[in-house]
Amino acid sequence: MSATTTPRGVRTAAGARTGGPTFGRVVASEWTKLTSLRSPWWTGLVTVVAAGALAFMFATASSVDPGFEPTRDLATGLMLAQVGPLVLGVLLGAGEFRTGAARTTFTLVPRRWPVLAAQTVVVAGFALGLAVLTVAATVVGVLPSAVSRDLPLRLTVGDTPGILAGMVLLVVGVTLVGYALGTLLRRTVPALVTALGVVLVLPIVLAMAGDPGGGTMGAAPPHSVTALGAIGAFTPGTAGQLLTTPASYGPMPGMPDVGPVGGGLVLGAWIVLLLTVAAVRLRTRDVR
Repeated sequence: MSATTTPRGVRTAAGARTGGPTFGRVVASEWTKLTSLRSPWWTGLVTVVAAGALAFMFATASSVDPGFEPTRDLATGLMLAQVGPLVLGVLLGAGEFRTGAARTTFTLVPRRWPVLAAQTVVVAGFALGLAVLTVAATVVGVLPSAVSRDLPLRLTVGDTPGILAGMVLLVVGVTLVGYALGTLLRRTVPALVTALGVVLVLPIVLAMAGDPGGGTMGAAPPHSVTALGAIGAFTPGTAGQLLTTPASYGPMPGMPDVGPVGGGLVLGAWIVLLLTVAAVRLRTRDVR
């Protein structure tokens, strides 16, 4: 009698395939998917142009000040231009669920957490490249004002290196916040509204509520301002702003002295929290 046998190497290879693709292949696949889309490139282009244009406008407006220092306006425009990375993250996070591509992705990779981890790595990598270009655009934006005043643009001395590094971390962090919210909520509009509200609107509301007198001394009880300021310091938007605020500037009005390092830790904690909740939902809920 004869029997059909399967070589051990073939059995091993087949067994390896049953566990799904390796993490490296998942990362490569996610990178290919991201770079093949048009929206990330267009959103990135708008972000870079907007950051440079805003930096130019703010620097031009403040150049009439006798104490004008070009590097102080590097991060000013980024507070508005961060909308681009935030939108980018939401689109990347919610996009697969909106189009239904997530069903195919999670069929090929049944263990869902590698997909989330791979997408996080890919989004962070793309955001890092965008951040470098955005920072370069802001430097170019303030350059004309510096030249017109015959002022050197000192990028390697004082607080400037920390500001530039904080700007890069801000763009990457905000993109990941948007991605985490998009993955968690799985719908573009609710995720976008939530992201804009938490990152941009909430810090302003807390600042205004904490200073109802409009800056007038004694208009509000000190403990009221301190309480709201403490809450505001731990929001993602304020934490990102602290990343680009040198420690030598001191704490923001009514807020604890968290500093740029503390702001980075707060923003990182928000990213980890949102990604963890998104991972739990991926594991416990069906993908439709």
